[in-house]
Amino acid sequence: MKIDSHAYRVPEGTKVKLRKWATLAPPVYKSNHQYRKILESHVEQLSSLQEVHYAANRYALLLIFQAMDAAGKDGAIRHVMSGINPQGCQVFSFKVPSAAELEHDFLWRTTRLLPPRGYIGIFNRSYYEEVLIDRVHPKLLRAEFAESTRDSKKLWEGRYRSIVDLEQHLHRNGTRIVKFFLHLSKEEQRKRFLARIDEPQKNWKFSMADIREREFWKDYMRAYEGCLSATSSDIAPWYIVPADDKPSARLIVSQVLLDTLNALGSSYPAVDARQRRELRAVRRRLMK
Repeated sequence: MKIDSHAYRVPEGTKVKLRKWATLAPPVYKSNHQYRKILESHVEQLSSLQEVHYAANRYALLLIFQAMDAAGKDGAIRHVMSGINPQGCQVFSFKVPSAAELEHDFLWRTTRLLPPRGYIGIFNRSYYEEVLIDRVHPKLLRAEFAESTRDSKKLWEGRYRSIVDLEQHLHRNGTRIVKFFLHLSKEEQRKRFLARIDEPQKNWKFSMADIREREFWKDYMRAYEGCLSATSSDIAPWYIVPADDKPSARLIVSQVLLDTLNALGSSYPAVDARQRRELRAVRRRLMK
């Protein structure tokens, strides 16, 4: 079953209104058994493609995951990337900036952790937090550059421009970027929070901070709309993934990743005539 990943892609220049994007779309699988078979196939293909990607050492691939709490970022990363060789993959989660990080520009703490060529890098939250949580809670800006609070409109437009410029720079230098917004409904979030309370094995996931942030739902939706509209580009697109159904979300994410890796056209490094002669000579020695 082929999933049309372009159906979830935000075209460059699109004015995003999240109410027009589904949080629960028709499932991309017909049964739990089919879901497991599709995911298994995707994971197997991703494993093979990553091996070639690593060997080719031509591009770096950066995957960015953003979402409201309980949208399933961790689960999507865990399930989709389950067949990836850890040697060629790195995952970073970004929380509240440290005092040292606040002494630098807002892109510094993530830029220094970008993946090298041949690797797949995953940002669980990212530099986009600086145009999301900072926009919902402007008081956080007080710990940053003092002049940043003087003109709100100019501030966010400037940060969007910095992000787009960075992503263009990275693309020119061999890093390919794919960004996922897991689009969760407020009602589904409520159900997942209740599950975290009612199921003992999920208690550790519960945080009162998540409940407090839920009170700013509309503000976050406006912040996401501005962010997605301003920063989805042909070279670094956003995908708005319906997240109320976790299996569908995982299959969509894995399909996008498959399409992205296939589009790179990577192949194993070619062996020249001299190297072939050396290999034949070594083989003859080993056969004695």
